[in-house]
Amino acid sequence: MELSDAAHAEITRLCAAGDDLADEGRFEEAIAEYSRAWAYLPEPKQQWEAATFILAAIGDANFLRGAFAHGRESLAAAMHCPGAIGNPFLHLRLGQCQLELGQHERAADELARAYMGAGYDIFSNDDPKYFAFLKTRLQPPPGGWEA
Repeated sequence: MELSDAAHAEITRLCAAGDDLADEGRFEEAIAEYSRAWAYLPEPKQQWEAATFILAAIGDANFLRGAFAHGRESLAAAMHCPGAIGNPFLHLRLGQCQLELGQHERAADELARAYMGAGYDIFSNDDPKYFAFLKTRLQPPPGGWEA
C-alpha cells in the first residue's frame, strides 16, 4: 500500500515546516506541525514508513526541549514502525531519553545499539555525558574506544 499523492504531499509539507521550526529552536511549534502530519496517516498509522519519520521527529523535538518522557513515548512508538529497529539515530535518542529519566539499563541497551550501528560519530554532536555513560556499561571494543 502507498499513501495517496495528496496525503504524501501534505505530510511532506507539514514535516518540512516542522523541521524549519525545530531548526529555529521552536520545538513546541514543530511538534504541532509533526502532529498534523501524523493525522494524515491512515489507520493503522504505524504501518507506514512515514510514521517512523514523524514519530522520530516528535521524539527528537521533545528530547531537545527537555521533555524526556514525551520523547521516550514517541521514540518507543516509532520502534514499532517500518525501518526503526536498527536505526542508530532512533536508538540514540531513545537511549538519551531513558538515561535522562533514570532508566540506566534501558539507556545502556539503546545507546549500545546506536554505537554498534554508527560508531562514535552518532554521539559527536551531543553532550559527551551520553558516550561517557555508555563506556561505563560496555567493555572497550577491539582496538579501544574511538573517542
